[in-house]
Amino acid sequence: MPIPSILYRLAVACWVGGATLFTFVLTPAIFKSYNRDMAGGIVGVLFPGYFKWGLACGVIALGALFFSAARHRTAAAIIIAVMLAITAVQAFVIEPRAAALKQEIPSFETTPPDDPLRARFRKLHGVSAAGNLAVIGGGIALVILL
Repeated sequence: MPIPSILYRLAVACWVGGATLFTFVLTPAIFKSYNRDMAGGIVGVLFPGYFKWGLACGVIALGALFFSAARHRTAAAIIIAVMLAITAVQAFVIEPRAAALKQEIPSFETTPPDDPLRARFRKLHGVSAAGNLAVIGGGIALVILL
């Protein structure tokens, strides 16, 4: 198997595997093990690296795809471009806004759920979660296209 095909497959596997592990294993384990404020702080520290990982994997996958003989290259390139766009919005727009909002909320344990800041945070979190699921879904589609 040529090196570009190997790099493409490895990048897609690392991206979707990392996103799936972070979303469905690591984050729930952290929130189960620590109080909400501590868990949110830990996950908040991990998010910038998580998004950089996704961007790096996406760029490598897209670059390797252009040099590979993969089937469905056009469809795969479109899916990767959409996944990269979602990840970039999460990394450079949503995450910084959510982090700034978290700084304004003294405690998620004591601040009422109907507080306007928590409502804004919940909305950003929902958009980010939907984007994350879309990235995972795109990754699964890429694996199926292989």
